Amino acid sequence: MKVSFQKYLWAQAACLVILPILALAQSSDFSQNLEACKNGRETCDRSRLNPTQSAEVAKADQLRNISNCRSGIGSCDRSKLSEPEAAAWAVADHRRNVSSCNEASSSCDPSKLTPSEAREVDARWHQRNVEDCKDGVGACDRSKLTPSEAEQVNVARRELNVSDCKNGAGLCDHSKLSLSEAKDVTAAEHQRNTQNCENGWDECDRSTLTPPEARETLRAEHKRNLSACKDGQEACDYSKLTQLEARTLAAAERQRNYSACSKGYGYCDRSRLTAAEAASISTAFSSTPQ
Repeated sequence: MKVSFQKYLWAQAACLVILPILALAQSSDFSQNLEACKNGRETCDRSRLNPTQSAEVAKADQLRNISNCRSGIGSCDRSKLSEPEAAAWAVADHRRNVSSCNEASSSCDPSKLTPSEAREVDARWHQRNVEDCKDGVGACDRSKLTPSEAEQVNVARRELNVSDCKNGAGLCDHSKLSLSEAKDVTAAEHQRNTQNCENGWDECDRSTLTPPEARETLRAEHKRNLSACKDGQEACDYSKLTQLEARTLAAAERQRNYSACSKGYGYCDRSRLTAAEAASISTAFSSTPQ
């Protein structure tokens, strides 16, 4: 009898522990379901909502529908809008269409524009076409240009071609250059080639360099190589150094190696130390307090 009573007490204690856990889990599950319903998620189970929660969800549905209608994003049920809400939607939808038309978007509906809005949109589209023709980009329709605009476009395109030829970029057409323009372009091309050669860049044609330019290019190359050797870069070509430069670099490297070995900091190659250097380092380490 005593054993049965103890089992009963243990069962009661277990229930007292488990019931709050189950209640908490159930409460969390209800809360997650309510949140899913408020946000219109597919996981929402409306049959599990109490009247208060159903009212909250209905309010959230209404606000989401209003937001979707005004922004033009998501599903919009205009039949559920009140008269003021429908009016606000109509205003937002009209503004959105005007903006789409100004940007030449495919969603533009010109039939919904007022006469004044249509004139402004036409003016924007026309000016955009003029700019596209001048810049040689976009969908340029020359048939829509006035004689004055066509002349402006011709001037702009000629200037753009000269600029492209001088800078070696874009679509350069040498056949469209005047004699003076061709002369300026040739000078600009020569200058660009000279700079490319001096800086070691691609597109260098040494055959077009003048003797002074060729000497300057060699001097710049030598300077870059010397700098690469001093910095220990892979681009260094020791065979191109003068005897004095090679000796100077060798002395500097010997001093650097000795310093690294003596200080214990940096790359040290003890095989490159002189007998005197090795001895001085050994003496210094042996005299260091342990």
